[in-house]
Amino acid sequence: MATVTPVSSKVDLSTSSVRALNAELHEPAAEAYEVLHPQGAHAIAAGVHHPVTVDIRGHAGYYCAGMNDGGTITVHGSAGTGVAENMMSGTVRVHGDASQSAGATGHGGLLVVSGSASMRCGISMKGIDIVVGGDIGPMSAFMAQAGRLVVCGDAGDALGDSIYEARIYVRGKVNSLGADCVEKPMRAEHLSELAGLLGAAGLDHDPADFRRYGSARKLYHFAAHNSDSY
Repeated sequence: MATVTPVSSKVDLSTSSVRALNAELHEPAAEAYEVLHPQGAHAIAAGVHHPVTVDIRGHAGYYCAGMNDGGTITVHGSAGTGVAENMMSGTVRVHGDASQSAGATGHGGLLVVSGSASMRCGISMKGIDIVVGGDIGPMSAFMAQAGRLVVCGDAGDALGDSIYEARIYVRGKVNSLGADCVEKPMRAEHLSELAGLLGAAGLDHDPADFRRYGSARKLYHFAAHNSDSY
């Protein structure tokens, strides 16, 4: 008789461990998981590499959904440092706020933060798409190499410092731009791209309300006359 994969499974972290949960998610026996009583535990749903759905019913600690590669992971609360860090593919949603370094070094997939994100959001992003419904803190998109960062609120100081080819869209105020980051024109292709990202995040803002930022391409190679900018 063939084995039938259960549709969903519940894991209660008040009686089980994160280690046991993650071991299950690495070789899932169900299509979807509901994680109860996370209580800010760290590294929940880290290293998922299957197209499994995970709903975390509460706040998560550090590095939730880190290295996600194909999972659909939702935090029904806020998340600590490094949510979706080094994500490869899939979707991570945080229905609250995110602490610093959200989506850091992400190579792909979509991270959506319904609230605000702290400093260094999208630092060294390498292809991930990040949509933040609120504000972001300073030094966000530092050394961002590829991908798109959408901010529906305000951005802190030194946005896009030393940015490469990532694109940044901001609806609100930018406190200051980092080295080699400049405002760029919003052309039709950017409005279309932004509309798609907002739609994927479930937001209905008008793309025309955003401004685009990217690299001035002056710091790609060291030059003595640019030394004061490094």
